[in-house]
Amino acid sequence: MCPPTARYRLTSPIGVISDTHGLLRDEALVLLQGCDLILHLGDVGNKEDDSAILERLDAMAPVHCVRGNIDKASWATRLPMHQDIIVNGQRLHLVHRLEDFDPETPCDAILHGHSHKPRNEYLAGKLLFNPGAAGKRRFKLPITLGKLWIDQRGIRSAIIHLPLYIPGVAAAEH
Repeated sequence: MCPPTARYRLTSPIGVISDTHGLLRDEALVLLQGCDLILHLGDVGNKEDDSAILERLDAMAPVHCVRGNIDKASWATRLPMHQDIIVNGQRLHLVHRLEDFDPETPCDAILHGHSHKPRNEYLAGKLLFNPGAAGKRRFKLPITLGKLWIDQRGIRSAIIHLPLYIPGVAAAEH
């Protein structure tokens, strides 16, 4: 796991995932391949062995993670409630619940989870980005994650729907 404050110079995309709730789908791992940094926006899981999700992600790329409301296991107590990182000069603020964001926080993007509803929009000059939920399905919401590209043009972002079937990859729990 990465330190709570860090600066990065990246040319590859940043993977953004949230609300895995104890399930790291093979499809998510495939879509995160090639990312130089992975951000997990909380609700990793509430069991002791759910820390393995962060370990698997960390084997792919450096990981920053914030604590979600279900992250109650002993390993999760080390996770911060929010983090600020700088990538290619852009300030990213990570928080699980958007209502826990302090509007006085200087940032270019607010990355949040919790609602399981994907969000990708600019308000008042700041990117509000929720990758949705990549773990267990909630209601009829889609299974998604996100990617960010940060360069001289600024921050570009995308919500990616997990196909839930990739040839040659075992199907995950739906």
